[in-house]
Amino acid sequence: MKYVIELQDGSSKRWDIENYANVGSDSNCSIHVQMPGVSARHFRIEVKNDKLMVRDLLSEEGTFVNSAQIIECILTDGDLISAGYADFVVHDLEKVKNEFPLKSKSEFWNQQLQTLGSVAETDYPVLLLGPSGTGKDVLTKNIHYASHRRSAPFLSVNCSALTETLIESELFGHTRGSFTGAIADRKGAFEAARGGTLFLDEIGDLSYSLQAKLLRAIENTEIRPVGSDRTIKTDVRIIAATHQDLRQKIEDGLFRADLYFRLNVITVDVPSLKDRLEDFDDLLYTFAREMKVRFSYNAIISLRKHDWPGNIRELKNLIARASALYPKAYITEDHIELLLNKRDRLSAVMGAAGNGGTRYAAPQSSSAPSLSVIREIEKQMILKRLAANHGNQKLTAIDLGIPKSTLHDRIKSYNIDVKAFKA
Repeated sequence: MKYVIELQDGSSKRWDIENYANVGSDSNCSIHVQMPGVSARHFRIEVKNDKLMVRDLLSEEGTFVNSAQIIECILTDGDLISAGYADFVVHDLEKVKNEFPLKSKSEFWNQQLQTLGSVAETDYPVLLLGPSGTGKDVLTKNIHYASHRRSAPFLSVNCSALTETLIESELFGHTRGSFTGAIADRKGAFEAARGGTLFLDEIGDLSYSLQAKLLRAIENTEIRPVGSDRTIKTDVRIIAATHQDLRQKIEDGLFRADLYFRLNVITVDVPSLKDRLEDFDDLLYTFAREMKVRFSYNAIISLRKHDWPGNIRELKNLIARASALYPKAYITEDHIELLLNKRDRLSAVMGAAGNGGTRYAAPQSSSAPSLSVIREIEKQMILKRLAANHGNQKLTAIDLGIPKSTLHDRIKSYNIDVKAFKA
């Protein structure tokens, strides 16, 4: 038996549990986690008689397994351990090898998911297609951890987030002095992920010239760092994802057909949330438990009627918004219209938020004054969560349900001085 616990903060930090490990904020703990609410020695996790056990170490805020407070209990694959603001998921690697961990109540989607257990054990490229916000990144991580490469690195590169020079350096590395700002040699993702999995997100945004270099890297299993005259052999499994229609981009001359067919060995069409509403309640309850939000029956019925153009990401953000705007409140049907950002209720939201606000998507065909109000709501919520987290941007991004890079952009856009919160 081999067990692993994974910290659920977006960092994918994992620890093998062979005998036992103490978890806490004290640096002497073998699993050292500094997050609000985590005691110096919070809980112990250990293997006894081939079973994984967790025991609370008289922590201040208690230890919870699947939202139930425990003193000691037996753990199984997929259990959620909560200690303050830190959440850990238990993985039984023997089960992971035999069965793909993700399941769905939607029959057609569950059939696709269950084929991925055998797909994960191969080294073939996987191409994930589907709308933004459908959880392609979560699917990718599960493919990696269900594979024989699970003990090697998992790296993700967003192909739309960087300039052409920087994305080439990010993928292939660079040598010192190869371009302005290259003050030292740097490994690229292909080399850093050696033996593991490289996730190329938004592959459809990669420039045409870089597509050729990526194709050569995949076919020849070797790369050449920017500014170098030597090649480096690689060993990575490629998983790519995009929300774009790659066939249409090929017809428009924007995407290479040879790269498409090289990536298109195994294709997974990830459905939108509205096409797998059978999973809606489970997803909602999962996020609600994580963010400590309670919804009434009528509120859930109202949410099910929404179109969810932003898919699972939009649902997660809404629950984060509810947690921030109405902490410890019972969310009823009356709250839903405000949480869904109805244009005619923006002023009411502003009043409810007080000195807080949250990340709001601008309504289609909205006026300039409405956009101004939305930006102010967003800014105030960022300020509120930064204050609560003493300037910690990672925790603030988790609270708001947005990527840390997006939060960084918002902080820069609103000229927010993060140092003031740290002081």
